[in-house]
Amino acid sequence: MTRRALCIGINDYPGTGSDLSGCVNDARDWASELYSRGFEVDSLIDAQATRAAMTSAIHTLISSAQRGDTVVFTYSGHGTWVVDQDGDEVDGRDEALCPHDISTRGALLDDEIRQLFDRRGPGVRLLLISDSCHSGSVTRGDDSALDPGGPRARFLPPEAWMKTDELPAAARASTLAVISGIRRTGSDLLLAGCRDQEYSWDTSFAGRPNGAFTFYALKTLREKKPSTYEQWHAEIRKYLPTNRLPQEPQIFGTRTARKMRILD
Repeated sequence: MTRRALCIGINDYPGTGSDLSGCVNDARDWASELYSRGFEVDSLIDAQATRAAMTSAIHTLISSAQRGDTVVFTYSGHGTWVVDQDGDEVDGRDEALCPHDISTRGALLDDEIRQLFDRRGPGVRLLLISDSCHSGSVTRGDDSALDPGGPRARFLPPEAWMKTDELPAAARASTLAVISGIRRTGSDLLLAGCRDQEYSWDTSFAGRPNGAFTFYALKTLREKKPSTYEQWHAEIRKYLPTNRLPQEPQIFGTRTARKMRILD
């Protein structure tokens, strides 16, 4: 059994005026944790994470996996949306990841990611960890470790990267729901930083930038040592959402997958 991971973190978005600060640390933190658990880890950081490079790296991660292998894909960066062109989205929008060169090469659509993941062979376990997105409000949790100052949403509106004549008629905020249309099997899991109507927040702790979801996911993994994904999610929810970090972490997968041992 082989364990492989791809960790992507993008702070730098040339031409958008919407740079982030904690995504590179997120990717490096996930890579370090996964490496310590015996994973072979590849990373794409900032300018490395072009649209072409992301597509190629995801393809390599998936196509090289065989029955019994575990693959993990983590993404920290902006999410965005475009108008759905093939009628497969109820809300009329294709959600997307934002590569470093989104201003010149465009977004990586959920349809394209779905096609990449659908090439996965039988018996391959897939875990996706997404720390990006949209906004709501709930009061609870514990954000006492959060630094003063305002967190920033990890959402890139179309008008920040599209040309004026290409903008959708109703350019409005959306979430990153890339996994919603991906074929799932009994061993597939998604851990997401927020609900579909919320943002994931880019902020800092003890002077070090991080995504709130990534920070608390790793904090609870190391300190609470949950044995299953279901337990891990419950521990993260003790910290999020809060007034300053109004995001509700999500877990998607079958009951069997939720009860699997973490990163096994």
